[in-house]
Amino acid sequence: MARRASAAGASVGEVFRLIRQGRAATRSDIGRLTGLSRTAVTLRVTQLLDKGLVVERAEGGSTGGRPPVRLWFNTDGGTVLAAALGASRAQLAVCDLAGTVLNEAEFGVDLADGPEVLFTNAVKYLDQLLAESGRPRDTLWGVGVSVPGAVDVATGTSLSPAVQPGWGDVAVADYFTTRFGVPTRVDNDVNVLALAEHRRHPDVDDLLVVKASTGIGAGLIAGGRLQRGALGAAGELGHTKVCDAEDPEDAACRCGSTGCLEAVAGGRAIAEACAELGRPVSDAFGVAELVRSGDPDALRLVRQAGRRIGEVLAGAVNLLNPGLIVVGGDLAHAYEPLVAGMREVIYQRATATATRTLRIEPSEMHARTGIGACATLVLDDVLSRRAVDALLC
Repeated sequence: MARRASAAGASVGEVFRLIRQGRAATRSDIGRLTGLSRTAVTLRVTQLLDKGLVVERAEGGSTGGRPPVRLWFNTDGGTVLAAALGASRAQLAVCDLAGTVLNEAEFGVDLADGPEVLFTNAVKYLDQLLAESGRPRDTLWGVGVSVPGAVDVATGTSLSPAVQPGWGDVAVADYFTTRFGVPTRVDNDVNVLALAEHRRHPDVDDLLVVKASTGIGAGLIAGGRLQRGALGAAGELGHTKVCDAEDPEDAACRCGSTGCLEAVAGGRAIAEACAELGRPVSDAFGVAELVRSGDPDALRLVRQAGRRIGEVLAGAVNLLNPGLIVVGGDLAHAYEPLVAGMREVIYQRATATATRTLRIEPSEMHARTGIGACATLVLDDVLSRRAVDALLC
């Protein structure tokens, strides 16, 4: 028997949630699931139709009289912008209300240029993408942004100077909201990916997502919920000191410290090591391409990076006991040697109990993962029951 969504006073936001999730396809479905009267159902559906969130279409198949009418979530009823701002590149997109990418672009990033340069370029690209897609600004519902480093999600402020000096207390959400006039949701880039991976693995309530790219970070789902930590700084694996790093005094990290995991095992560090050996690559993706071409030095360096990442992850496995580790990022395009090194150390140093059923798997490695996750981040906010109620009640 279907369980009623709420009490008899189900709100318009609750009705929209049922339609968006595909649980209610007709007005009769809404009445059955909520206990609302026919008049109340009509009122709420009319509000949603008028706002363009829902469309009503007659279906074929009637044996006489009026054909059956179905309610559909109108994914073309608005637009959201997605900006996945990384340490080496930014990915931008215009999406519909289902998070489907309509138009996209990317550009190179140097965090040392500062947030103003990066944000200005991101807004320029987003404006251009909007114009090319034929979506005017008055169709915008919100902007979803991910950034490397810790974020205060309540205010949309970047808190982490560890990412790069000058990136502490940066009002990311205010910047984009001022430019586009709509709500902006901001989170750490790996946290956004962790939420996306949890949707992909809904049966796993305890998982760790590792992003190995220019930098190295982690997102943690524990007990089915994203864990951000007291100050939003959970998951900063890349700035853990690596005890057995060679000459840690020489391993300068962009955070201003030395001997950090990122400084010896991140994509930039490996690319520099490859360049010194006569393999002219400039970033993590270039390293992965060398590995895939069978370059022995790149294979060795990536496997060694995996061991160093595994050293830090072994402690995390003992502490958190995840059931699944998902590995993504540009270095994960060289998945086999990277994860071979990780497994080697994790299974040596973590307890047998914590690793008994542990799985390590690759992430969905396609270019749209980050921007898709950013779109979902803002859509879950602006199309929530609370937000729809506030809009229409």
